[in-house]
Amino acid sequence: MRQPILNNAFFIPRFIFQPYSAPVLDKVARLPTLQLNSQGYSNPPLRIKRRALFSCTPRNTLFSPQNQHQQSRRAMATDSVPTVAGLSIHSTTSEVSKYPNCYPAVNPIDTYRAHIAELVGEALGIDSQSVYPKIQWTNSLDKGDLVLAVPALQIKGKKPAEVTAQILENLPPSDLISTPVVSGAHMQFYFKAEPLTKTVISSILENRATYGTNANVGLRNPADPSKGKKKIIVEFSSPNIAKPFHAGHLRSTIIGGFLANLYTVMGWEVIKMNYLGDWGKQYGLLANGYEKYGNEEELVKDPINHLFDVYVKINKDVAEQEGPIKELREQIKAKKEKNEDTTELEKDLQAKIDVSYDEKARRYFKSMEDGDEGALALWRRFRDLSIEKYRETYARLNIDFDRYSGESQVKPESLAKAYEVMAKTGVSENSEGAVIVDFAKHGAKKLGKAIVVRKDGTPLYLTRDIAAIVERDEEYHFDRMIYVVAAQQDLHLAQLFKVTELVGRKDLADRCQHVNFGMVRGMSTRKGTVKFLNDILKDVGEKMHEVMKKNTTKYEQVENPEQTADILGITSVMVQDMSGKRINGYEFNLDDMTSFEGDTGPYLQYAHARLCSMTRKAEIDQSELSSADLSLLTEPHAIDLIRLLASWPDVVFNTTKTLEPTTILTYLFRMTHVLSSGYDVLKVVGSEPELKKARMAMYDCARQVLHNGMRLLGLNPVERYVFPPFLPLSLSFRVALPFLCLPFIP
Repeated sequence: MRQPILNNAFFIPRFIFQPYSAPVLDKVARLPTLQLNSQGYSNPPLRIKRRALFSCTPRNTLFSPQNQHQQSRRAMATDSVPTVAGLSIHSTTSEVSKYPNCYPAVNPIDTYRAHIAELVGEALGIDSQSVYPKIQWTNSLDKGDLVLAVPALQIKGKKPAEVTAQILENLPPSDLISTPVVSGAHMQFYFKAEPLTKTVISSILENRATYGTNANVGLRNPADPSKGKKKIIVEFSSPNIAKPFHAGHLRSTIIGGFLANLYTVMGWEVIKMNYLGDWGKQYGLLANGYEKYGNEEELVKDPINHLFDVYVKINKDVAEQEGPIKELREQIKAKKEKNEDTTELEKDLQAKIDVSYDEKARRYFKSMEDGDEGALALWRRFRDLSIEKYRETYARLNIDFDRYSGESQVKPESLAKAYEVMAKTGVSENSEGAVIVDFAKHGAKKLGKAIVVRKDGTPLYLTRDIAAIVERDEEYHFDRMIYVVAAQQDLHLAQLFKVTELVGRKDLADRCQHVNFGMVRGMSTRKGTVKFLNDILKDVGEKMHEVMKKNTTKYEQVENPEQTADILGITSVMVQDMSGKRINGYEFNLDDMTSFEGDTGPYLQYAHARLCSMTRKAEIDQSELSSADLSLLTEPHAIDLIRLLASWPDVVFNTTKTLEPTTILTYLFRMTHVLSSGYDVLKVVGSEPELKKARMAMYDCARQVLHNGMRLLGLNPVERYVFPPFLPLSLSFRVALPFLCLPFIP
């Protein structure tokens, strides 16, 4: 079984608590100010083709003929663009900035940081490239949008106060930012609302499903897309066949699926790998159990649960046989201590061992390793049927795998090579008939000792991993590989990487990372037994269905209540899992995760459906939104929301550093809070036509970003919801929603 990295040094960065972000624009960076046209745009107004609300639009349909000036700035790196369910991936750009990760075509706020860096650099007579990395997020909006710690500039011969004074004296007027505010040794920069509003909303309306994605990040050389994409293997889920799909597998599946999506939208070539626990003596035991308890009809109908039931029964038989065997061993030991003859007892013991299921399992597995086709055929059937069933369950989570690997797939020659290289390099040593690695002798005392070959000559899990890591490098030539595995296996993964380094493959070890996580406590089905992922999803779906039935009138209007309940149940499980930092465990609680109070999965779905309802009620053609007069959006609620929308591309990019799903989820909930608090202030229906169109453009952008974020997390956004019509839809009342279901919000 498997499970990945969280280095404890990874924390949720400050940016997640900020409403917007700021990397850089190369073209603007060369100028002291950005020249806007009379409407406040740096480019002609955008004309967006109308599309279905949740269509996954191909990249080449995102731009209308009138926007050739936009298309010319972009160039596809390859003919194929990676996909995530419900999202398109932004193409690479041909722009090359002097600042790192500066892509204004996909991140409009890149303009601002580059602009500030250029202004400050010119004011001080220094290279703006030395200023750019010093421009950071603020802790709260009242402290500005971006902040510059003046001492960090390290201007020789001048005190910070003198440097600040020089900047203020030489800083020219700007169309993008207000005059900075000095607070101690910091300079706080505030974005001007109108150009920000027009830039951000125009960018979202243009890019739609690609907003927040950035294929440039995954390029080997952003300056030369022809060099191709970087390649990453994400190994996750990795259940053991015929054993429970426990909490560790659940978290690995959810986190790993998210990470695969994240790297995909950042332009990497992603190989999703499921490393099954599909080899070992337990399969000999399973084969014997199937011979005794197996049922062909049940196997075909539900292979995962049937094989588990068989495995439980045969293990019970093994336990019953162990009693007499243990007693005989104790008798033999006692007689030997008295120097009494034990010949007959030892014969009796050996006879019992020879007919035991445990010994039969050992012999059966030995025949598998020796290539016995009959034994392998049955094992192969168990494996194939299980994988087929797993595929169906994974699909409900929007997850698929490029490869189902496993312990069985490690080649014998790779194992032999691993033995040889460990011995030749002096990494391994013989110890009482076994082969071990004593890490203390190699400067890693904390890693202890690890057995790599048993006394009977069979390899251990670590040995197979050592061989597998080299096989994957030879086959895929990956740039990075992450193992999404529980924190309980921190030692195992640390030993794996250290052995890889010790045998002369530090280059390979450095490309591998363990993304770990805490465990789920109390995960079981409603009947109280730990079971499989499918059972867990069934339980939460049934729980949501029960809640929906409490409102009989509304329930009768739902077109497909079972499907609706299933979507909400899956959302509940995934949102609860991603709500905290990975390393923190949590209690698996059906009541909490299916609640409509607080930041839960059902509320996130409600927030999205609410925006969809506004779109339907407004009755404004989507093609008209790009011509809205955005200067009418002046209310603080509107500006705060737009700033939050502006930060989305940076939030996604920075999540590649933290690898924390909660970074995305926290952002989405923060946006829903801002939305909810502004509905009573920023009304659409009943407003003057031009104001209505401007607000609808803003709300449609919010819906798009929320949709993109949910898809990135692996969720299926719903478009309709039932909610009590008498409840005010404001933030103060949202936690009071006692019931919600689909598909009503007219």
